[in-house]
Amino acid sequence: MIPANKIIVALDTQDSEKFHQLLKDLSGEKIWVKIGMEVFYSLGPDVVLKAKDLGFKVFLDLKLHDIPNTVAQGLKSLSRLPIDMVNVHAAGGKEMLEKSFEAIGNLKNRPLLIAVTQLTSTTEAQMNNDQGIKGSIEASVLNYAKLAKESHFDGVVSSPLEVTAIKNLLGHNFLTVTPGIRPNGNDLNDQKRVTTPMQALALGTDYMVIGRPITQGPNPKQALMDILQGK
Repeated sequence: MIPANKIIVALDTQDSEKFHQLLKDLSGEKIWVKIGMEVFYSLGPDVVLKAKDLGFKVFLDLKLHDIPNTVAQGLKSLSRLPIDMVNVHAAGGKEMLEKSFEAIGNLKNRPLLIAVTQLTSTTEAQMNNDQGIKGSIEASVLNYAKLAKESHFDGVVSSPLEVTAIKNLLGHNFLTVTPGIRPNGNDLNDQKRVTTPMQALALGTDYMVIGRPITQGPNPKQALMDILQGK
């Protein structure tokens, strides 16, 4: 069995009716929902309020990445919403990460602050050639995770494949949020570094982000229940 509070369902849609139907279908379970760029930019900040009204915890996944002051001010604005987790790109550098924490770190009931390392759609060849970062994916992820920990972040986004190394380096309490989760028999789509939910659980991840295997099927609630039951 997988604990419901480890599941973050990615609600990626521009369709207001579908968004609200998914919330209704999935309500009653103690899961999180991820509100990313597609939903937030198309439907607006009220989607956060709707999700909170139905009892969900909310991960606002906007991956802020800009000059330090701009990211800090953006976080201050976003923290006025009742969000439980928010993220920025670790590639913005140490100063940006530090300014991010300074912006919201002392707020009462602040959201968890998470840094994105390497996207789960990125291969090592892409990282080496397109980003100009030499070495292994794991080395890059650990470098970004170390910067985040030093900047007082609560954790990072990584693939499940890097979770064990992150925990070994930075401690069990440093959180890992892992996209790239695909139940057996599901298409990988644009994900490259993936595991099944049970594999991710065994690797020690704190939160699993799962979208299309749940939201694009004929019965989202049943798909969620199958995952929770380890199927």
